Amino acid sequence: MNQPHGTLPEHARAIIAEEEALLSRVQETLEAARHKTGRATDTQGLVAQLQVLRDDAATAAVADLPHLLVQMTQTRALMERQEAVRLPDSQAPYFAHLRLDGEGGARDYLLGRTTFADVSAGVRVIDWRFAPIARVFYCYEEGDSYEEYFGERLAEGTVETRRLVVIERGVLTRIISGALVLERAPDGEWHSVGLDVTSLQSGGAGTAARPEFLGTGKGARRREDAFGVTALLDAEQYEAVSTGPDRPLLVLGSAGSGKTTVALHRLAKIAFDDAETFPQSRMKLIVPEEGLARLSRRLLAPLGLGKVAVQTRDSWLLQVAKQAFDLPGIKLWHDTPPLVSRFKRHPTLRRALAARVGVPKTSAGVTLERLRKRLADAYFDRHFLETVVNAARGELPRTAIDEVMEHTRLQHATPLSKELKGITDPEMLITVDGKAIEEDTPYALAGTVDLDDLPILMFLKAQHTSLGLERLAHVVLDEAEDFSLFELFVVSRLLGKGKSCTLAGDEMQQTDAGFAGWPAVLNELNIRDAATCRLQVSYRCPRPVVELARQVLGTQAPAAHDTGRPGAPVGFHHFPDEAQAQLFIGEALRDLVAREPHASVGVIASSPESAEAVFRVVADMPWSRRVSDGEFTFEPGVDVTDVGSVKGLEFDYVILPDVTARAYPVDDESRRRLHVAITRTSHQLWVVSSGVRSHLIPGAGAAAPR
Repeated sequence: MNQPHGTLPEHARAIIAEEEALLSRVQETLEAARHKTGRATDTQGLVAQLQVLRDDAATAAVADLPHLLVQMTQTRALMERQEAVRLPDSQAPYFAHLRLDGEGGARDYLLGRTTFADVSAGVRVIDWRFAPIARVFYCYEEGDSYEEYFGERLAEGTVETRRLVVIERGVLTRIISGALVLERAPDGEWHSVGLDVTSLQSGGAGTAARPEFLGTGKGARRREDAFGVTALLDAEQYEAVSTGPDRPLLVLGSAGSGKTTVALHRLAKIAFDDAETFPQSRMKLIVPEEGLARLSRRLLAPLGLGKVAVQTRDSWLLQVAKQAFDLPGIKLWHDTPPLVSRFKRHPTLRRALAARVGVPKTSAGVTLERLRKRLADAYFDRHFLETVVNAARGELPRTAIDEVMEHTRLQHATPLSKELKGITDPEMLITVDGKAIEEDTPYALAGTVDLDDLPILMFLKAQHTSLGLERLAHVVLDEAEDFSLFELFVVSRLLGKGKSCTLAGDEMQQTDAGFAGWPAVLNELNIRDAATCRLQVSYRCPRPVVELARQVLGTQAPAAHDTGRPGAPVGFHHFPDEAQAQLFIGEALRDLVAREPHASVGVIASSPESAEAVFRVVADMPWSRRVSDGEFTFEPGVDVTDVGSVKGLEFDYVILPDVTARAYPVDDESRRRLHVAITRTSHQLWVVSSGVRSHLIPGAGAAAPR
């Protein structure tokens, strides 16, 4: 409930007065510093002076040039010195207030993006990213005693004040001090805001799917019955699970509808009903990401399927490629430019390359190296690349053509070690730190193969001869919308005559452009009679999350069949500065973990780089984990990760820390990526942004809610 300024308790009014006085003092000190240095006018004057000197030098006599060049050097040095003395922006000079009572008495420290101090005025603004004293803000609460090393000196004292503040256009608009949240209304009146606005709602621990494995803490009750979840299948799911093993099954459904549950339980039923025909050693589950692979292994074990191989798409591709080409290893390049990877996975390349290959006349020349050169001929053919891009109808930019050609040129260059062999001492090809001389240079690409090329090379070989792959009794593809047509072509070579397989997917969760559609998927697998089940009910997400997810998808959203179950509202929080948003998230996480230590929390950033920035705020907390490469533990605590790593996973709570216009622009791919991130929660979702909120979020064009 909001409380008007006049009726605020005395301690709240005292906090407002203190923070406004502090801001005024800081702004006055900054103005005095600017006036003293004359920074604004001097810089402009120096720029003008440098321009005059350049003009003079262009027409000056040769004898005058040395003098003019010296003047230009001196002017440039003055400009560089002035630029080095950066002052905080008086419109938003800091975003947190920390008062420490230590050996020298009480002192105020203000966390901002630029360090500035005027000790006589009692103003100390420190860069929150680098200053050692900022650790006190992260690791201690108000009233705590602290003990930290600042450099080589041990500092001890008490945290007297610890507040987050929001300053917009030079005006203090928000103060968060523990459980007290104060906001300034547009009319200038201050109000006390209920704590529920800035706290995640309790009650979420253990709500994420399959509580016996995911999202529960110590002491949680576990099911002894291995098929306990099976009893909870609804009629639609049970019918899908009961589809006969001789018929391919396509399971479609929105996030949280139970696609993975159906796929795994069907696998269990097939293995139980006819273990001789469908032994676990000849059954395989393939998923796009390592995180989903880890979760799937944990879910298969209690179903009695511990011997079923679970592989990520990447590890599976490398394994079958080595079998197909009878090689002990393949030199892979793991850092393919995103646009090049996107080109190689697009359906239009599959169709164009099939037309280019034509009818094979001989089985000769099917080694990896020879096929690699044939594929390079296509990648070097600008006309061919233009055909692929044009057929993609805007899903591939024309810049992909030059990127593919340049990347291919580097991969087919002669390795530096080979080029210099016999010319120089082999030891000269090793750097002082023991690395090959071409490492971390473009020469490192020479002789490598992109992972995305492996299924294409196997496709080319299959036009001439068998791939020689062992057939499987049953294959499950989870998140099947993320498999390229070339990868599906290879999967088709693993299926027996009955095409026994289960495909689980959702076209709205594809994170790459270029999904060819389910008819094309089945056609690539040479399947004509698949049973199709579309699950209509989403069990994971509460109604507010389902509604937001549909709004984000816009016209891409499928027809509504289910609005989800009742649940906690989505929290929207917006800040002027990214650092404010991150510190706010840190505060909320500390509060939540203290209240619900058994909860699973996913902080899902738009990119690995953004995840790193958010993680810095909570890195010192024992419950925080920076998860990359899918290394989820599924233990209680906070996983800071990115949207590319969470397909198929879910958490009790989810915070999206950077829903900005830059991270999620208005395009179809961003809609799907944001949709995936939104639908990972089973209890409550927070959408946090700074600067300009993504216009995919309803109401982003208006004043963004806090």
